[in-house]
Amino acid sequence: MRTRLLALVIAAGIGLTTVSPSSPSDAATSRIAVHFDVTKGRQPENIALSPDGTAYVTFAAARQVAAISPKGTVRILATLPAPADGGAPALGFALTTGIVRTADGTLYFLYASGDAATTGLYRLRPGGGPQRIAALPANGLPNGLAYDEPAETFYLTDSVLGSISTVPLHGGPARTWSSAPELAAAGFLGANGIKVRHGAVWATNLDQGTLLRIPIGQGRPGPVQVKATGLVGIDDIAFTRDGDDQVIAALNAPNKVVRIDTDGRAVTLLTAGLQNPTSVAVRGRTLYVLSAAYLTGTDPNLILATIGAPHA
Repeated sequence: MRTRLLALVIAAGIGLTTVSPSSPSDAATSRIAVHFDVTKGRQPENIALSPDGTAYVTFAAARQVAAISPKGTVRILATLPAPADGGAPALGFALTTGIVRTADGTLYFLYASGDAATTGLYRLRPGGGPQRIAALPANGLPNGLAYDEPAETFYLTDSVLGSISTVPLHGGPARTWSSAPELAAAGFLGANGIKVRHGAVWATNLDQGTLLRIPIGQGRPGPVQVKATGLVGIDDIAFTRDGDDQVIAALNAPNKVVRIDTDGRAVTLLTAGLQNPTSVAVRGRTLYVLSAAYLTGTDPNLILATIGAPHA
């Protein structure tokens, strides 16, 4: 992963990003809340929050799902079996990726192993063990995961195949929903982060540095709308608050977290302490940022930041 991300930094040219500098009213104050053990492969990839303040994260290379209490205690909930050989395409190792928590406390997460017997979407009920509820292509890299609650449908990105697929809440065959060219990789990884918002799927493309909106329509995707460009290394995203379509995004290689307004303008919120941020989540004015340290291999962590209200 470190070599691949370094190649991305060189190829993309971090100096070419169009993200604006922070102003005092935009910048977030932050602190490291939890340090993770890199020697155990605990480099965090994705995050989901519960009402009590628990953060559920996937540790990519450790193939784990963990619960992090508000006090910072880390509890491993599941470890996925290692493949006999190989790993996920483009990366060469098996990893847990996107995660979602539903209202009943059940966790759903993705595992990309490069193995047809284990790659897929998994369910983890409280106190239980992981169960695969949908097989996914072993030649792909399932990455981002989002849930459309009214439709009881999961949407997931595949960063190698450049697609978005759907899976019913209770499991079953995955169906390709969109393989639009805007989702394709351009040398490394394409479609990455994903959320469902106001009748549309929002996704990022890491290689193309774009934020995309795709209307859901009547079972078929509408035309892809490019909402923002120039976002080098964009990974996962979160929305700022109910009724607001301003997006907060983790820019992995540039080590930034930015806020993107409805006109596609990006302003830097946070840079301090970031090492390859992979995922963000928002609750009120608190911003959760996973810092995976894929390039440095030093001190992956969870950062908590306080953010101000978006500008009109």
